[in-house]
Amino acid sequence: MLKQRILTALVLIPVALCGFFLLDGGAFALFIGAVVALGGWEWARLAGLQAQWQRVAYALVVALLLFVFYLAPGIAPWLLGLAVLWWALACWLVLTYPNSAPHWDNVASKAVIGLVILLPAWQGLVLLKQWPLGNWLIVMVMLLVWSADVGAYFSGRAFGKRKLAPHVSPGKSWEGVYGGLALSLAVTLGVALSRDLSAGQVIGALLGAVLVVAASVVGDLTESMFKRRAGIKDSSQLLPGHGGVMDRIDSLTAAVPLFAVLLWAAGWGVM
Repeated sequence: MLKQRILTALVLIPVALCGFFLLDGGAFALFIGAVVALGGWEWARLAGLQAQWQRVAYALVVALLLFVFYLAPGIAPWLLGLAVLWWALACWLVLTYPNSAPHWDNVASKAVIGLVILLPAWQGLVLLKQWPLGNWLIVMVMLLVWSADVGAYFSGRAFGKRKLAPHVSPGKSWEGVYGGLALSLAVTLGVALSRDLSAGQVIGALLGAVLVVAASVVGDLTESMFKRRAGIKDSSQLLPGHGGVMDRIDSLTAAVPLFAVLLWAAGWGVM
């Protein structure tokens, strides 16, 4: 398993870096769109669409909507605003699971939820790419999420006692969340100081990092909740040793839209 994970990572990391740094405009949107459409194909299974043609059809709907949003960039603020509202609701759904399940446990609701999860993540990355320092903004949000994951893993293993959401993901603990947040804040502080920001800007960056990391945790737990309800461990086996695309981007689907909204609110870019 470890060998598979390493080999897959050795292939995926260069592809991802090339896509992020070498592609622009429509090519970048298409690259991210392909990843999101694959995520849609996996989500269809979580939604209860088991037949292969149904899963392909759902992925095509995702791709078509992405194309529409690319042609109509004015939709972006509404799409990202919808994402912020959804992830606030998702936090409640996760914390109250399984009591919350009757509110969403049907094919239609889960299919719509998949769109609300996937489409804004694509939109957020496309916007970040267009803004000043776009490539590095994308790297920064990924560093926040990855450092939160790494910090949570080691802190959780060393100190984890209090379960975060035992009915959704029994292995996660509050101590892991605190460790992941601490590492993410250290990364944020290092970047902020390297850019010679003012004290107010540093505080703003740290507060933003707290919100983005919290969103990433909710994104991770939300996919876990849907997988648990569907009775499956991984969203697919597309990535040997890593599960599926959704298993790799679940945290980012929540973190990216909020990251983009916070930067926009701070006057970084234009929607």
